[in-house]
Amino acid sequence: MLATDVSGGNDVIQVVSRAFDVLRCFDGHETRLGNLEISNRCGLPRSTVSRLTHTLTRMGHLIYLPNDQKYQIGPSAVAMSTSLTRGLQMRDFIRAQLREVANDVPGTIGFVIPDRFQLVYLEYARSPAALGLHSSVGSRIAMGRTAAGHAYVAALEPELADALLAEMERDQPADAEVLRPRIEATRRHLQDHGYVVACGLWSPHINGIAAPLWSPQYQTYVVITIGLLSAMYEERRLHVEVAPRLLELVRSVSDTLSRADRNVFRQDAPSVSAMPNPNTKRLNGEDTNELAAGTRRTRPARSLRAADGRR
Repeated sequence: MLATDVSGGNDVIQVVSRAFDVLRCFDGHETRLGNLEISNRCGLPRSTVSRLTHTLTRMGHLIYLPNDQKYQIGPSAVAMSTSLTRGLQMRDFIRAQLREVANDVPGTIGFVIPDRFQLVYLEYARSPAALGLHSSVGSRIAMGRTAAGHAYVAALEPELADALLAEMERDQPADAEVLRPRIEATRRHLQDHGYVVACGLWSPHINGIAAPLWSPQYQTYVVITIGLLSAMYEERRLHVEVAPRLLELVRSVSDTLSRADRNVFRQDAPSVSAMPNPNTKRLNGEDTNELAAGTRRTRPARSLRAADGRR
């Protein structure tokens, strides 16, 4: 997949974009890849991939394994990811909140962030009773076939959601075909109830429920998602039993993100006065849920290249 600027500008440096596309191929399930496999995943010519992997290897972002004739993530890429997560103590708090819900709900609970047409688990908790449900931190899920993905796209401004779908139709047409006819109904449900559900899209055995919230740290919507076995939790049970627990978790995590943005977790941070949480504002005093108010707010449209679909 090539990263393209959906805003129509020509400010994307293709060689940099393609290098990151190569690194993105090394997800949690595929740790060793050859040039042909990378070429198939990226949709790039094998000769281009060969030049990129050679350069990334020289920079330490990849390691070449001569016996396998494949590559794996190198120390420079690992060091970069470690430095990016340093100081994010908020994740410890979020992990604890997810685990608390996992003690009550027999499923998987995830805190995910968007990356192109997928979402990546930043934190994850799993109930001991969650049979057949397996993910981990760093795992990727499809945006077009999951409740989390539908929640994220529904939270975007319509013009940005349309741009994302147009790009998805070029690179991931099967996923876009699933997502596009559902987006309007999903957006209405999100505005009315603060969450979305997707039953049997990713797997006929899995039903999902998810809610997006704004992250000041990442300047994009992140998503709290819960997956459950469809044999145990049909759609009605998701609405009645799981949705209230999800929305409670969203409020808690949203408060954690807001406080983290004010640096209260940093011991060396100066004291600052409390600020209202942007995810808990209401419109015109109406009795509407906090997330719905957040997704209705009008803001200037921004480029999806910055992953900023905030309203």
